[in-house]
Amino acid sequence: MADLLDHPTKVRPEEELDLSKLEPFLRRHFPDELGPLTLQQFPSGHSNLTYLLQFGSYELVLRRPPFGSKVKTAHDMGREFRVLSRLHSVYDPAPVVLYYCEDDSILGAPFYLMKPIRGIILRRDPPPGLHFPPEKARRLCESFVENLALLHSLDYAAIGLADLGKPQGYLERQVRGWIERYHASKTHDYPEVEKISEWMQQHIPSTGGISLIHNDYKYDNVVLDPGDITRIIGVLDWEMCTIGDPLSDLGTTLAYWVEPQDPDELQKIRWSPSTHAGSLTRAQLVERYANTAGRDVYDMVFYLVFARFKVAVIVQQIYYRYHLGMTKDARFSSMPEVVKALLRASLHSAETNSI
Repeated sequence: MADLLDHPTKVRPEEELDLSKLEPFLRRHFPDELGPLTLQQFPSGHSNLTYLLQFGSYELVLRRPPFGSKVKTAHDMGREFRVLSRLHSVYDPAPVVLYYCEDDSILGAPFYLMKPIRGIILRRDPPPGLHFPPEKARRLCESFVENLALLHSLDYAAIGLADLGKPQGYLERQVRGWIERYHASKTHDYPEVEKISEWMQQHIPSTGGISLIHNDYKYDNVVLDPGDITRIIGVLDWEMCTIGDPLSDLGTTLAYWVEPQDPDELQKIRWSPSTHAGSLTRAQLVERYANTAGRDVYDMVFYLVFARFKVAVIVQQIYYRYHLGMTKDARFSSMPEVVKALLRASLHSAETNSI
């Protein structure tokens, strides 16, 4: 089973860290460790960068913003560290964070260290050799949704996170903000943008409650137990976590969820094995969430339209850095096709009133 774990690889060009500056920082915090420092990178993320440090007998994960990014609010390491430092005590899948460093002179940007969570991460397809029959796929879907409902049930005020977001006017602010973010990173003309923008502004529902939300909850942000892949042992990438509408969190999950009958352009950008035999449909995910959370679920068409638009803008922002030469990561070159597919899917949901 070890070969199925998520492994780091060689650091990508232009994303290297200056170990001569990092090592003294580590030795201050681990004064008894005399062993060498080596560095690898987890290769699959598209936003904040994640590295595995082997520091003598210690294994540490380091998170820092992407190189070239000027949008500090989108990559606030201190905020992410604060969330996780409060969250793990009441929500086991949250990583255990260790140290935060805001001194830009070390790595050129703030960063934090956390303990690694060793397990399996599902991406586009199950890793070769993984036993993943339909009954396990279904149970994993159920666990996946139940874990999201558990997050939404937490008393965020009791753990000191009440000031993390502004719940009043959340949806209006989100819709307006993501439209503005699209135009600030625009590189292509997509006719769907204006139609979706107008539709969203006309169909904003009353907020479906307030909770702590992850805001990017998808299969490749959860870590699975190697001994039981239906059990979630970790949830990663908390950079967008806030206090907001839990149905918008569910909507984001649906935006990443591709079904077998979805059009080819969505199949091409599928993020996870959501089409695998036994997997729930988007409608079944919503039903499972409603039953688990004991929460009224309504207007999911709006939440899916908005979420697909939001994910399209996130992808567009990543491509924008590539377009300006701020990153040379070749994975980003095809992102306009991803943006186009998501925008078309968003508009289709609005026009057909379906998820």
